[in-house]
Amino acid sequence: MFGRLLGNTGAVNSDNLQRDYGRLLADDEQVHAGFKVIRDTWIFTDRRLILVDIQGMTRRKKEYLSIPYGKITMYSVETTGTFDLDAELKLWVGSNPQPIEKKFNKSVDVYAVQALLTQLMN
Repeated sequence: MFGRLLGNTGAVNSDNLQRDYGRLLADDEQVHAGFKVIRDTWIFTDRRLILVDIQGMTRRKKEYLSIPYGKITMYSVETTGTFDLDAELKLWVGSNPQPIEKKFNKSVDVYAVQALLTQLMN
């Protein structure tokens, strides 16, 4: 499955993720896959999902949201349509009734993303 993910044009090489975001990782934490979503990056490790939100015009301000897989209570995928060219993934975390929503353009296989999420949550 990781080969299928790495075939995405939106996928980011694990070595690049390690170089750019290694300071966020625990000593023995392993990066499985990552995706560039417009300006943001999703990093799937063996322990958690890290959402890197690039903010502002200069792109210098960044927010790092760390979500342990065990805290994700459910998720949904909305595929692209005829006029809506973006797929969407929604994550519900803990008891928060509002999901975290991210849109993916057609360069990212949202089915592969949800399959990886399912695998890492188990």
